[in-house]
Amino acid sequence: MAGWIRQDEGGITLALRVQPRASRDEVAGLHGDRLKVRITAPPVDGAANEHLRRFIAGLFGVAPAQVRLLRGETGRDKLVAVSGAKSLPPVLAGLAGAPAQGDKAAR
Repeated sequence: MAGWIRQDEGGITLALRVQPRASRDEVAGLHGDRLKVRITAPPVDGAANEHLRRFIAGLFGVAPAQVRLLRGETGRDKLVAVSGAKSLPPVLAGLAGAPAQGDKAAR
């Protein structure tokens, strides 16, 4: 797998570069050794971190409570853990070179 993602028995950990105050929420590709994510929320009073948690949860189809910010609470570079995630959503699978959720190879 790519350097921005790590998978173990507990779930998946993502190394992210986050751009707050974007025009829309989206995965924007790679930024060095991190996955670049754009979110619409401003970086004020934890709003961007909460919005990021909800966005990542939506990608993986898990509850927001299953997405934890491990590092980077006040910076753009973040380390996020998604517990219970067994496979990658299609938008991330292509970037990581791994089978996507729902692919027969992932089962």
